Amino acid sequence: MQNILQVLVAGLAIGFIYSLVATEYTLIYNATGLVNFAHEAFIVLGAYLFGGTFVMLLPERSLVSILCTLAAMALFGVLVSKTIFNPLRNMTFATYAMFGTMMLSRILTEIIRLAWGPIPFAVKGFLRGSVHIGSVVIARANVYIIIVAVAVVVALQLFFKMTKTGKAMRCVAQNKDAAALMGINVSKNINVTVALSSMICAIVGILITPLFNVSLAMATSTALKGFCAGVVGGFGSYPGAIVGGILIGLLEQIGILFFPAVYKDVVAFAVMILFLLVRPGGIVQARKS
Repeated sequence: MQNILQVLVAGLAIGFIYSLVATEYTLIYNATGLVNFAHEAFIVLGAYLFGGTFVMLLPERSLVSILCTLAAMALFGVLVSKTIFNPLRNMTFATYAMFGTMMLSRILTEIIRLAWGPIPFAVKGFLRGSVHIGSVVIARANVYIIIVAVAVVVALQLFFKMTKTGKAMRCVAQNKDAAALMGINVSKNINVTVALSSMICAIVGILITPLFNVSLAMATSTALKGFCAGVVGGFGSYPGAIVGGILIGLLEQIGILFFPAVYKDVVAFAVMILFLLVRPGGIVQARKS
């Protein structure tokens, strides 16, 4: 019973990570029609800014370091939107846009390698240790991941439904031409969307630093499985991103109970292929006007 509870908590934690990854690229996809193939590099950049810069500049002030990282990534998102996403979305062939985000990923990876070096490192003391609930021992990082992820999901829903900017983002996601006719500045809206997506990438990068060393390859598996979560949940659907991520996270961890742990990385891709064959629209199919 203890093992099952630990597995379920770990599955929820990693599932929420996948959900956040799926949510951040869904934001950009809905706003621009482009799939951000650079989101892995965005996550890594957020982790390096946090663990390799702000934690060192502001020791013993993790919360301030996190806020500084989010602010830096928001500004970075606006810059990328103005120079990459807004110009690319108007191109005739989607293939050009796809290659553009792929090259952006490689450029960011090289910038990170040159700025911080190729040697992995750990953020000492950050979300380390465990929490005891009765006889059940749960990693402290998993508890924080679940709490933060739920808070981000709730905050996003409130932002979309309660704020003028959020409502404008929903309009742009539904129909860019109609949104422009209604007086919404689509380009500015996309800048805000990419900034928000970049902040979510930073949150993911920060949350996975206790699970992995900060390195250039730290988000490779997470980014791929987050993409799988989006496809399984329903490509372009925010609720689908959450459902798909949690489903894959739980299935991965439950599989460990029956199969060797070395096979757990196969689960996300097997589930995605199954859904593409049986229900290509995903669990929660996105609705577009």
